[in-house]
Amino acid sequence: MDGFSYHNIFETKGLEYLIIITFLILLIPFSILLNRKVKRRRQLKQAVGVLTNGALKIPRGVYLSRNHTWVHLAKSGIAQMGLDDLLMQITGEVTVKYLKTAGDPVEKEDIVTELAHDGKVLKVCSPISGTIAAVNTLLSEEPWKLNEEPYGAGWMYKIEPGNWKDETGSYFLADAAAGWSKNELLRFRDFLATRLPRYNPDVSMVALQDGGELHDHLLADLPEGMWKEFEQEFMKH
Repeated sequence: MDGFSYHNIFETKGLEYLIIITFLILLIPFSILLNRKVKRRRQLKQAVGVLTNGALKIPRGVYLSRNHTWVHLAKSGIAQMGLDDLLMQITGEVTVKYLKTAGDPVEKEDIVTELAHDGKVLKVCSPISGTIAAVNTLLSEEPWKLNEEPYGAGWMYKIEPGNWKDETGSYFLADAAAGWSKNELLRFRDFLATRLPRYNPDVSMVALQDGGELHDHLLADLPEGMWKEFEQEFMKH
């Protein structure tokens, strides 16, 4: 048209536009990576502040062993055993596989049960020796009772003990059980802080070291290797 003049902007400012476009192209992958790290950090922070020592169920009258099982001797002379509340708060819902049946002999620290979640397994050791008197088969159909009633309907075996006094002498009862569970919770936080970076180095562990607590069922989301290391550190006497 008459009266108008035209200019090719890529001839006059081509270099400037090229620099801007290149900068944006480089910024996109950096932004994606940054958002991933922020998201992971946010998820980790959301995990803090739920599982506390005060939330654990620690009844008086049951003995806690160092492999996170409990035993209680009834007036009949038969002992019940199960898993302590801290272990169930850490693992979350699991399926139960019994390795012993009524009438089987059992030695202290024999593997008597396997707990599984998404193909990951923890082996449970017996806290006492004796003879299996009964198996709580209800847990095979309703494993959630392990979490909801770990010291009640969530019992696993009834055992006729063979050496009760000597084998339970080092276990924790009442206030001692509460103190030990508190230390175990702290030890689990340290375990996560030192082991998790091996499996997911991008996750910041600052939130696990600032005095905050952990959310329950945390182990359920961790890889199989972490389950094996947890079993070695927390479930072997």
